[in-house]
Order: sequence, then C-alpha cells, then structure tokens
Amino acid sequence: MYQITYREIASEEYADAIKWYEDRSRAAAEGFIKAIDNRLDSISSNPRKYKNLFRNYHEVSTNRYPFTIVYFIEEKIQRVVIVAVYHHKRSPRKKYRK
Repeated sequence: MYQITYREIASEEYADAIKWYEDRSRAAAEGFIKAIDNRLDSISSNPRKYKNLFRNYHEVSTNRYPFTIVYFIEEKIQRVVIVAVYHHKRSPRKKYRK
C-alpha cells in the first residue's frame, strides 16, 4: 500500500468541492467523499493502474461526480502525491501542477 499525501492546492480543491456539495445536500457531499475515498483506496493499492497522459502524472475520474484525481508516484518511498482534485469543467491547462 502506498501512502497518500496532498499538495496544499489539491487539499483546498477537495475541501471546496465538499463545501459546494454540502451547501446543496448532505447526502451528495457524503457520496462525493465516498467516491473520492474509493478512488484513493484503489490508487493506494495499485497506483500504476490508472492512465498516465502527461509526463509522470496519472489521473482517474470518479464514477458519479465530475472530478478527476491527478497524482504522481514517488516510487522509492511508496508515496502517491495528489496534485489536483479537478472539476471536469475547469480549464485543463492548470490540471498538471508541479
């Protein structure tokens, strides 16, 4: 199992998305958290499972919510770093952050 960590901006994006869903429905917010957690569990157990489209960044979308988790793998220390929790309607130019 790989350790999961977040870049500060990714953590903020995740918190903002949760807040947005909470403002509309507690059930939607809980579903969103569960969808992200399910993907993180899958990433943690097999981080190379998901597509690598740009440099060393991998990404996977949630099933029910319009978000993509963007990450890179630090193989030597078995850590996955989440760089974005990215809404599909945002400009893709900023999806891959260093």
